[in-house]
Amino acid sequence: MTPGVELHDLTIGYTRRRALRRGTVTEVASGLSAVARRGELTALVGPNGAGKSTLLRTLCGLQPALRGRVLIDGEDVATVKPADLATRISVVLTERIDPGLFTVRELVALGRTPHLPASARLSPEDLAAVDQALEAVGATRLASRQFSELSDGQRQRSLTARALAQDPSLLVLDEPTSFLDVPSRVELVDVLGRLAREQNLAVVMSTHELELALRVADRMWLLGTDRTLTCDTPAALAESGRIGAAFDRGRMRFDSRTMVFDLKPEDSSV
Repeated sequence: MTPGVELHDLTIGYTRRRALRRGTVTEVASGLSAVARRGELTALVGPNGAGKSTLLRTLCGLQPALRGRVLIDGEDVATVKPADLATRISVVLTERIDPGLFTVRELVALGRTPHLPASARLSPEDLAAVDQALEAVGATRLASRQFSELSDGQRQRSLTARALAQDPSLLVLDEPTSFLDVPSRVELVDVLGRLAREQNLAVVMSTHELELALRVADRMWLLGTDRTLTCDTPAALAESGRIGAAFDRGRMRFDSRTMVFDLKPEDSSV
């Protein structure tokens, strides 16, 4: 499969600017290298505070890398004009939005904005792209409803449709299963995997749903407590012991055979 996203010796973090002073650089993680291929669902996992959100923001070009490169279809994100980048990368963040009285169709239509000339109206091709995005995520029946009336699961599908309407090569989602009940989480992740395959997208999502990601993701990026990034299949990461090393706490232990976490008996020395 064609690499959609490549990270090359990436250092992520922040530069805090101060008036009349040089900025203070804070590194979050360094030496990060990985790939997320088109046609695959890649899950970014790691303990709280490891830097997952910072990595996603750097991946999308929302904040610059301190060092290293992010390539989208072989092109360095740092050299791509923001207007062009907006047509190639779609982002769904965790922040709840307030779209006012927008219907779902109107919200999804906003995904076509990067493709439109200034003050232009949606063309028949744009309208068709909106319909296709709604259908792809199973939200066609929601099109005429107001976004504010939807359940959390329906909202997440609608936001995914908006991102899909951009016709990107990379779809990035930060904790897309937050606020969802268990059935809705499974349904959404299944939709994302199907979209990756059917539309040849590189889909990268961060998630705390580790056991779900282990079962459905094609590839995983594990950002560990040591701030290193390991890229491999879920099975390989589980068997290597890296999942346990990153997430085992107290009596909680990851079982690489069953791919689930179990509580170790209090009197166990194993």
